[in-house]
Amino acid sequence: MIGKKESWEEKIDELKNGDSYTASSAIEDRDLLMYLGLTDDANPLYIQHDYASETPYKRPVVPTVMIFGKISSIISMHLPGPGSHIIKQHLNYPKPLFHYSEIKITAEISLINKRDHFIEVNIVGYDDDGDEIVNGLVTVRPPYEPKSMNASSLENFY
Repeated sequence: MIGKKESWEEKIDELKNGDSYTASSAIEDRDLLMYLGLTDDANPLYIQHDYASETPYKRPVVPTVMIFGKISSIISMHLPGPGSHIIKQHLNYPKPLFHYSEIKITAEISLINKRDHFIEVNIVGYDDDGDEIVNGLVTVRPPYEPKSMNASSLENFY
């Protein structure tokens, strides 16, 4: 439609089981440095190549909270989108993700509970070798329908 902004957020009535979204990105030094600056987490396993080389990992690993950050971004920006809120998470990290790796995460809706206004989203993520580095389930409250007929609070978000 001409002049109409594309809406990213999906209200609960618009969602379907099986809806999915996949995102890929690389973990770069700047991402790790921003994380360290925000959290003051100076775990040598995350940042010191010499230290990490003496561990079974052999090289620095990406903090799992950064992997969760990628998942959170998918939920809040794409599926279901802006206005969503993660209320529960159960995630496993079977293999570490290493610096400079490409990560590919898929989120897929597996349950929709309209009565209690939440969905469950299956998560699976792989590194650039095809090894699974995260799997699990997040419970999400999709965006609520604005109460006002003229509500346009998300328009500036697009």
